[in-house]
Amino acid sequence: MALNCTNNSRFRVRVFPQPGKLEFDFARLIMFLRWLEATILDFGDEMHKVYMWIWSSGDLGLRLLWHIMHLILSTWYFIIGLIGSLESFLISSGLFKRYRDLDISKVQYLAVAIDSEEALQTLKVLELLQWLEAIGLRKVCLYDTAGVLKKSKEALTQLLKNERMSNETTSDPLVDQKCLSLEVISFSDGKQAVAKAADVLLKKHYSSSNTEKPKLTESDMTDALGAIGYGEPDPDLMLIYGPARCHMGFPAWRIRYTEIVHMGPLKSMKIGALIKAIHRYTMVHQNYGT
Repeated sequence: MALNCTNNSRFRVRVFPQPGKLEFDFARLIMFLRWLEATILDFGDEMHKVYMWIWSSGDLGLRLLWHIMHLILSTWYFIIGLIGSLESFLISSGLFKRYRDLDISKVQYLAVAIDSEEALQTLKVLELLQWLEAIGLRKVCLYDTAGVLKKSKEALTQLLKNERMSNETTSDPLVDQKCLSLEVISFSDGKQAVAKAADVLLKKHYSSSNTEKPKLTESDMTDALGAIGYGEPDPDLMLIYGPARCHMGFPAWRIRYTEIVHMGPLKSMKIGALIKAIHRYTMVHQNYGT
């Protein structure tokens, strides 16, 4: 169980169910490996300084020890990747019962944040969207910092439509209702929204001659954002594709209670890992309070 708190004393309790006893839990193993990997990466700068010192010292014994450590770490990363690939294969093959049926109704809105350089891989982004649509998601928000995805939104939408039409064997009047609704934003959208919302609040509460100025609350900011057309819902789940383990500047007011999962590089994405991330979220019991 984990407890998340915010400055205004709201909290959310997340309770994860226990996995079945007869089924090996790859998820816990992968989580441990990822934690260990992150711990190693935290010492990146220090390790580089040690490497430079060893190289400048000219000590052959230290150099040999360094290369042995490098071999061990390389083997470690290979094992992590191999276990992740094996888990993804088993999940996508339907061998794990708990991943077969997803309660997708709990993910009403999904956000996908992609590193701007990786967002240039249009075919990979398209494949990811096709997977999400096949899983059953209907509302997705794509985000990258530089706005690469915004420029390719029309192309992605058209490619999705063409792929959908080629797979349709019969005409279904409800097809449009089952299609993926796509929102695409960038870092500049968040900056513009904050500036416009601040202008609205200034004119509404601080431009009058009244000496008593109200104390602004979170609901005031939400109302101001909605008034200027930025009232999109908060994502339930956010998937991060890229080297950074952060939301990469995604509008902060929209991820107050969003679950964030780092998925690794876009080029290495796997449908099994995607299913696991969504399944893990759908199995969370959330309690909100003050």
